[in-house]
Amino acid sequence: MTIAAMLDLGVPLDVVTDAVRTLPLGGYRLDVGHAHRSSLVAKTFDVVVFREQPERTYAAIDSMIAEASLDDATKSLARRIFRRLGEAEARVHRMPLESVHFHEVGAVDAIVDIVGAAACLTYVGADVVVSPLPLGRGFVRARHGILPLPAPAAVMCLVGVPTYGVELEAELVTPTGAAIVAAAALRFERWPSFSPERTGLGAGKATFADRPNLLRVVLGEPTPKVAAATHVVLEANVDDMTGEVAAHTLAALLSAGALDAWATPVTMKKGRPGLIMAALAERVCADAVSRVMLRETTSLGVRRTEASRTELARRIVEVPTRFGTIPVKVAEGDDPSFAHAKPELDVCARAAAAHSVPLRVVLEEALVAWRSRGT
Repeated sequence: MTIAAMLDLGVPLDVVTDAVRTLPLGGYRLDVGHAHRSSLVAKTFDVVVFREQPERTYAAIDSMIAEASLDDATKSLARRIFRRLGEAEARVHRMPLESVHFHEVGAVDAIVDIVGAAACLTYVGADVVVSPLPLGRGFVRARHGILPLPAPAAVMCLVGVPTYGVELEAELVTPTGAAIVAAAALRFERWPSFSPERTGLGAGKATFADRPNLLRVVLGEPTPKVAAATHVVLEANVDDMTGEVAAHTLAALLSAGALDAWATPVTMKKGRPGLIMAALAERVCADAVSRVMLRETTSLGVRRTEASRTELARRIVEVPTRFGTIPVKVAEGDDPSFAHAKPELDVCARAAAAHSVPLRVVLEEALVAWRSRGT
């Protein structure tokens, strides 16, 4: 089903046939067709074995793949898949890895499936993200008797892989499929953040009453990550605060680390006039600012809204004036037209008082001095 889905996605069949031809295998043919599942048309891929195949140990299969003239990426992935499968069988049967005999799993069709799947995944070259796997229940007849589902080897292959149970007596994940997923997946998510471009469907042989027996692969481009919030807006509604206390609270919020603080008049429940006390703070200061807001107001809670902001680069330029040196805050962006300057108000106010001139005179002279510098 993995190869069928990849072929339906658009991987050329030659990718599979060229890969498996490098292996010393015979007595089989590859059949590719189509099947209808719930009105969906999907690819099918079958390895038809027409000659008896020998049992092979893990060591023999690993050596076969290692010596094949495959590209390095396909060879490495195929060997990882078989090692995952071999280690699972070794744990289930309590024997050394090299001595594990693959019966149904080690037949030529499984070798073709794993090497072909590795070749397809290498050809696409995408990060593999897999959703949690559904596991059925019941029993299945194997060479050595009746086994519970999910099969013991499949469970061992799925160590570290998220799964969930479904009320279906069927083998939904085989040991080979589990090994492919566990070895190839970069991570597991219900649905990754990406933009789908193409899909492929691979059909299995069994039919289920409650779902189509399909494996779906989706190829797409990752969605650009949204920048993490860097700031927090904190708000509290109050209806019993005087103007003096509101002014004191705003000053206290700024002292606690808020970048800005403001009060907005609102009409609250029962027609009561009130204020929204608000502050903008960096995330690292948000808790401290929240505590001040709760301490200085009668509100029982503070709302938090995460926010990101785009900032212009800022610097301080000190300019000489007849009232003394005045610092000017200059904000700049990539576009020179964004640049603007603002003299520091407190310094200008002190200079105005010291020289008995209006504040606006000092502000204007500081701006003229900044412009005359050309910076």
